[in-house]
Amino acid sequence: MTPILLLSQTSQPELGWLSSKLLGVTLTSAEWVLWILVILSVLSIAIMLERTVYFARNRLPDSEGLAVRLARGDFEAARKAVEGRSGMEAAVVREALASTAQGADTVEQVIASTMSRERPQYERFLSFLGTLGNNAPFIGLFGTVLGIIKAFHDLGAANVKGAAIQQTVMAGISEALVATAVGLAVAIPAVVAFNIFNRQLKTLTSRANALGYALVGSMRAERPASETAARAAEGR
Repeated sequence: MTPILLLSQTSQPELGWLSSKLLGVTLTSAEWVLWILVILSVLSIAIMLERTVYFARNRLPDSEGLAVRLARGDFEAARKAVEGRSGMEAAVVREALASTAQGADTVEQVIASTMSRERPQYERFLSFLGTLGNNAPFIGLFGTVLGIIKAFHDLGAANVKGAAIQQTVMAGISEALVATAVGLAVAIPAVVAFNIFNRQLKTLTSRANALGYALVGSMRAERPASETAARAAEGR
């Protein structure tokens, strides 16, 4: 019996130094992965609330009506409408009206510059939500893999037979799958919020462009009219 025991012991593969070190790391509990996901979830919720408040405060309530006033040339009413307002739309109208004396071409450049300056304020923290939505499931999967490795290691170290083996494996795997579920629970709201805020930003950009086009169009329509009146006066 002794030679057989010695043969069985020598047949067991020995792990290398790096493999043993990595195995020691992976055999730690996956709970720290869950804590990371919880912290990321709290941060994402805070960003969602902050962005919701920011988007709600920095928009004009009646940009369509303001565009009509600009198209009709009622610049004074438009100036009063954006007085004290913040956000991309108000900034575009305010800066454009301040540059009307320099001509329509200059106003177009001012509008483009103002939108480029204001847009990053709306995009703030959105990259975090997009990154979290794409990678949170992988973080949860990483925790699941760690949990499964630990479950099978504990099974190999335990002296159990029959139904006890199934109970040990299933308990460890079910506990490990919690990390994947938490990762999905963190990722899905982040992706939804990222898409909603991006859609709102596109809407705000379109409305700001519409205001700018209305102003520039009104200026260019007034210029031929004034030139025609001047020529008529010279003909007299």
